[in-house]
Parts: sequence; C-alpha cells; structure tokens
Amino acid sequence: MAAASGEHSIAIVAEGDLAELLPLMRAYCDFYRVAPPDTALLALSRALISDPQREGVQMIARDGREPAHTAVGFATVFWSWSTTKGARVGVMHDLYVDKDARGLGLADRLIRACVERCAERGAAVLEWETALDNIRAQKVYDRVGARRSRWLSYQLEVFAA
Repeated sequence: MAAASGEHSIAIVAEGDLAELLPLMRAYCDFYRVAPPDTALLALSRALISDPQREGVQMIARDGREPAHTAVGFATVFWSWSTTKGARVGVMHDLYVDKDARGLGLADRLIRACVERCAERGAAVLEWETALDNIRAQKVYDRVGARRSRWLSYQLEVFAA
C-alpha cells in the first residue's frame, strides 16, 4: 500500500526494505545519542512486519526519482491502549527524515500515513513525544495540527533478573 505524491512515495515496511531502513534507524538513534545494536533494530522491524495487527507498523518514505527510489525517511507506530481515553491508541515512537530530504513535507506526509494506519486499526488518537530541545520537530508537529500534551514523560530502566 503505497501513496505517491510528487517525487516521493510512502509505504508500509516489508522485509525487502530492511537493508535501506536500517541506516535511517541508525541515523535516528545517532541523533538521540543512543546505540542499540543493529540486530535489535532489525528484530524490532521484523516483529512489526510479522504481526502488524498486534504490534504496529513502520512506514518508509522513498525518493521517487528513477532509478534509485532511495529510502529517505521512516516512522514507527506501536499499538497500545489508553485508560483515560477508553480506546486503542497509536504511539509514534519514531519519525525521521534524512537531512538531505528535509523541507519537502515528508515528515508531514509520514505523520498523515501514520494517522491513516491508526484509523484503519480503530485507534482513537496518534500520540508521540519528542525531545524538549528538538525545536525543528516541534515546528512540524505544530504545523500538522498536533496539540501539546500536558503530560511529563518518565522512564525506569528494567534489568533482567
């Protein structure tokens, strides 16, 4: 299921996309100064590919110019539930566009593609977080009509016993 507009297309990630998706995922991790192993990133993608109804989906954006059709961006949505909404929600943990492809509206289109997947899945809302200092991303999110949440995010490391 690909949606084309201008010189770019967006599709759900399949096994054949992983070789091109991995460098984008690595660049996203580099931006946030984290370094999970490639095997873990590929396992994440394969879990989504193998069970999109329960796990979630990844979207890949490609440059539509012949002959390359190079991957230039991706987004990841995981399925969850919200007690406060009483509904299923989509949680967009990842949104990344290669620096050479920024400014073309691809982030907006990836977000719209995620919203479409949420609608198909029956999710009431698409929600996500970004770093407080990621001002460029916040401008995109404001532009697409997203509302800032009043929630403060916490995390607690879990160590295997």
